[in-house]
Amino acid sequence: MKDKLTKRIFAGFFWGIILGILAKLLSNLFPSSISILLNLFSFGGNLFLKILKMLVVPIVFFSLLTGVANLKNINSLGRIGTKTISLYIFTTLIAITVSLSIGKILEPGSSVSITQQKIDLSVNPPPSLSSVFLNIIPDNPFKSLVEGNMLQVIFFSILLGGCLSTLNQNKLLVDIVFKLNELVLKMLNVLMTIAPFGIFCLIAQTFASQGLEAILELLKYFFGVVLVLFIHLTLVYLPLVRYVSGTNIIFFLSSIKQALLFAFSTSSSSATIPITLNNVENNLKVKKKISSFTVPLGATINMDGTAIMQGMATIFISNFYGIELLFSDFLTIIITATLASIGTAGVPGVGMIMLGMVLSQVGLPLEGIAIVMGVDRLLDMLRTSLNVAGDATVTILINKSEVK
Repeated sequence: MKDKLTKRIFAGFFWGIILGILAKLLSNLFPSSISILLNLFSFGGNLFLKILKMLVVPIVFFSLLTGVANLKNINSLGRIGTKTISLYIFTTLIAITVSLSIGKILEPGSSVSITQQKIDLSVNPPPSLSSVFLNIIPDNPFKSLVEGNMLQVIFFSILLGGCLSTLNQNKLLVDIVFKLNELVLKMLNVLMTIAPFGIFCLIAQTFASQGLEAILELLKYFFGVVLVLFIHLTLVYLPLVRYVSGTNIIFFLSSIKQALLFAFSTSSSSATIPITLNNVENNLKVKKKISSFTVPLGATINMDGTAIMQGMATIFISNFYGIELLFSDFLTIIITATLASIGTAGVPGVGMIMLGMVLSQVGLPLEGIAIVMGVDRLLDMLRTSLNVAGDATVTILINKSEVK
């Protein structure tokens, strides 16, 4: 089912490019007909985006709520839990920061600018750092949910999920919350069935106005993400493996190769959990009491690859639409992407939902999602493999610290 959807998304993306470029070439010969066609593209694309926007808040709220509520064994593990979560959050902070930095160097999307008219509207002075942090705490959480203030929604979801995890005696309430999360994810699956149509319309509209220049910038984005994924593996994970845990790098990679291949083929950290557990316990000789906590937790909160994609995609989309990001926007992106990694559901489409959350938080158009979604399947496979490598890295680090 997932493979069929992927093929349909690729098809929608491909034919959107073809038809969009044809419309661009024929616009001078048949201006009225092309105008009608573009209006149809606009309607179809906006319909898809409206449904996508409708799901952003409930997806984020329930995904984070259930993800944090599911971390019940943190209290019992105490020291191990604190070290594990700290390491996962630390590597995610590095991932999103490096991605934004490399993105600013490469500037994907800078050669094409769809619109310039909104740039001059950002004349207000940037908010102070203290106000950015204070704005995370909602005055009224229900107002934050209604207005879609994502940082505040994330904060409230994590706080509520943490409290929910302590209500062990109220199993019914916990079950209701988890069922609601399943319901929202089911709605997402329904949305994904029409995603090829929405992507086709949005891509066709984009290339009808921009032509071939947009393809070159998309390739720059793709290779930018791949570059940062490689940097994160070789300059963050592998040095930690070698110099902190004392494990040979070749031996480490060879020991988890099954998990990496499985993650690459399934694009799911959660589905790879049994393979990862087997590799770290049998090949890397990690204690079961440690791996049984760190690996499932990593599949929930270790989303370094997703954070890298979000950082590069945000730079690409801001350049593509000619919207300048302020320093406070970059800080917001770092905080939002890091917090959103906690409890992100490992299902198809959620990565794009989380990207939509980041874009809306810094005022970037959600239409940009359709542009990057066409190459997201391969990137999803690569970043999931990175996430699993991160799970194994943190696991052997915690194991090393506990056996001293």
